[in-house]
Amino acid sequence: MSQAVPAVAASGIPAAPDSHSIAATANDEPETQAPAPIREAMIVAPEYSNGDLWQRIRAGFAMHDLNSPLIKRHEKWYANHPDYVLRMSERAQRYLFYIMEEVDRRGMPSEIALLPIIESAFNPSANSIASASGIWQFIPSTGKHFGMEQNWWHDGRRDIIGATNGALDYLQKLHDQFGDWELALAAYNWGENGVTRAQAYNRKHHKPTDYAHLRMPRETRNYVPKLLAVKNIVADPARFGLQLAKIPDEPYFATVATSQHIDVKVAAELADISMDEFMALNPGHNRPVILQEKDGDNVLLLPVDKVDTFRSNLAKTNQRLVSWQPYESKKGESFENIATHFGLTLAELRAANGLSKYAQESNGQTLLVPIGDEEPAAQFAAFNMQPSAIAEMYGSVRYTVRKGDTISTIARRFHVSQAQLRESNHGSAHLRVGQHFNIVLADHHRSYRKRNIVAAKAKRSKRKTANVKVAYNR
Repeated sequence: MSQAVPAVAASGIPAAPDSHSIAATANDEPETQAPAPIREAMIVAPEYSNGDLWQRIRAGFAMHDLNSPLIKRHEKWYANHPDYVLRMSERAQRYLFYIMEEVDRRGMPSEIALLPIIESAFNPSANSIASASGIWQFIPSTGKHFGMEQNWWHDGRRDIIGATNGALDYLQKLHDQFGDWELALAAYNWGENGVTRAQAYNRKHHKPTDYAHLRMPRETRNYVPKLLAVKNIVADPARFGLQLAKIPDEPYFATVATSQHIDVKVAAELADISMDEFMALNPGHNRPVILQEKDGDNVLLLPVDKVDTFRSNLAKTNQRLVSWQPYESKKGESFENIATHFGLTLAELRAANGLSKYAQESNGQTLLVPIGDEEPAAQFAAFNMQPSAIAEMYGSVRYTVRKGDTISTIARRFHVSQAQLRESNHGSAHLRVGQHFNIVLADHHRSYRKRNIVAAKAKRSKRKTANVKVAYNR
């Protein structure tokens, strides 16, 4: 759901055809997150599927084709990129059964289950230039509205179960609001206000207000035709010379609860699966540690045939579950020195902490670093969230008060004055555990990344000049 801005991910997918004609142009293909999760014992494959999920999806098609040349244009694009279609369908193997279960449960047409194909090509790490993320491409504000928490540790927009249910809830709301699926899909892509304004314009000029007659951005004009093209390909892939990966009509994953902090790497090892497989099922985790933030259990998604393996190995393991600890860095401290001190490369430190590749020195934030001999679990209770990338971009952060917090300690952590902190929270000076604060970040805190970028560019420019001189002297 990229709000009329094309999704851009990083999997080397070839670009679609382009033109300046809005009425006959296919948008670029993307380059290339409630109800209880479905468990294996709960599923009985419908008789009409014959164990084939694609056949089950075909049986549920209910949307009518539009009279649009754009459908043929998108069909041609997919037909010309068979490797892309096959890779996309292979990624869908992990997620499509759960999505179809939820689509069926809500009584939606099964075309809706194919929507992640045009949103993200089922790439759970897909990000767009509009800051949309996950297989359903939620932007931050809409994701938050539908219960997808986004913080330093976890981005709920990339969570498979949470984002799927949020997307389907949103689509159902839009269908109830606009009365048909074409308009609901247009609003999902463009925003409901855009569709409402376009309908108001047509009413004023005595024109029809259905999808085909509305004035809309090029991406939205292509959005429904692209989905209908995908529907036609799924209905008969052989007609287009295409092959879809086989997907059984049965659960791929199940949920497993853990009550402890655990490294992503350790969780994958205990389940006897690769890191790529673990992160494909649990793409919402931003850090190398899965943090137990609240009372209750962390929920992991694992292949159904690996659940017992994970539980058995977790029960008998003697290895440390967490190999990271918080480190309170000093303002101006070199990231390279910190990395060296803790036995990391600079790239590893940046990756573990979500730091920009241009960042050179600390602004005094808390970092994750490898632990020594001490047990780190208790320390994470005091590891307050450092400002997320979204907060750094927009200059504010939402903070939850924890036991032991005071106005002064919160102010110091976020580099703001106590007076500023009280002012930004309606003069409140009293704290209670669980209370939320909206903190406007100090200018120097917001600008440290920009300063580091400028410094890094200057350093690269100097190196480039030196290299040119050497080449010239040869």
